[in-house]
Amino acid sequence: MHIFTVNFFIAQADTTESWWSTIEKGGTVGYIILSLSLIACSLAIMHFVQIRRSALLPEEQLATLETMLANGRTQEALEYCVDPSNDTYLTRILATGLLRYQRSAFGPFELKSSLEEAGEEQTSRLFRSTDAIGLIGTIAPLLGLLGTVLGMVGAFKTLGTEGANTNAALAGNISEALVTTMLGLVLAIPCVALFSFFRNRIEGLSSEASSEIERLVLHLEEAQGTK
Repeated sequence: MHIFTVNFFIAQADTTESWWSTIEKGGTVGYIILSLSLIACSLAIMHFVQIRRSALLPEEQLATLETMLANGRTQEALEYCVDPSNDTYLTRILATGLLRYQRSAFGPFELKSSLEEAGEEQTSRLFRSTDAIGLIGTIAPLLGLLGTVLGMVGAFKTLGTEGANTNAALAGNISEALVTTMLGLVLAIPCVALFSFFRNRIEGLSSEASSEIERLVLHLEEAQGTK
């Protein structure tokens, strides 16, 4: 059992070394792609935390705002929404609508349009936050192609050099060319998939938010109708 454990860790160490040596073969372009992969990983974690229902549409905020609006406490609901400690996707949209509702003489008629405008603006902000990971997914294959071109240029230069260990140098150049292509694709594929995933999630959550906000402002319309 002890021998098996030792062999397992040795195998793991060899795998780690082989991956690192593979990146090293990619040269400068390989290190750039590695840096981008770390950035992409950080962005993905951040988006998984931020783009979720509990962060954009907290249940406790929905319950609190519904209670306030159902009881006609519009000013209190507005103050709750503009409070920095309650800053969410939901409160930013609703604050815009409530402010227009109170300050404009045609507030009740402009309420829905102002909510739609605020919703589109906040949703666009969420979409823009995912652009960075989409950009990484776009440029990663191009960086891999750049490394491939540089490797092939080095390979042809080696062929034209006399008195050098042509075989070894040529193999190194071709290895760099293939490694950077591989690294670029390994980074690009998950980035493109995550980019599409996050944008689909934003669309789904924005649709849910529209339904929830429409349900909340229904209390304002009912109160207006009883006047």
